[in-house]
Amino acid sequence: MTGSAEVDVSALAINVSIPTSLQWHDTRRGEEFVLTSLNVRLLPDGHLAAKAYGRPVAGGRGGYTSFRVPDRPELTALVDAAATRASELWSAHRGLG
Repeated sequence: MTGSAEVDVSALAINVSIPTSLQWHDTRRGEEFVLTSLNVRLLPDGHLAAKAYGRPVAGGRGGYTSFRVPDRPELTALVDAAATRASELWSAHRGLG
């Protein structure tokens, strides 16, 4: 490979822990979840998309179920900060090994 334009990157995604103070609860199929992590993806047009994941409040494993991220300024700021930090880490990579 001689140039980055030749490489087809099909996905860019990061996992982000949600600080306790920003976590929230949501219900799916009658089961209550506490949302503790975000999966943030960089879309082909440069925008970000995020889904939240968590664990059942009652305990147990529960299903790997995604939830919509509420439109709250502090969560938007978390997604933005995480994407910016990930870009810094990726740009400073030291290669394999």
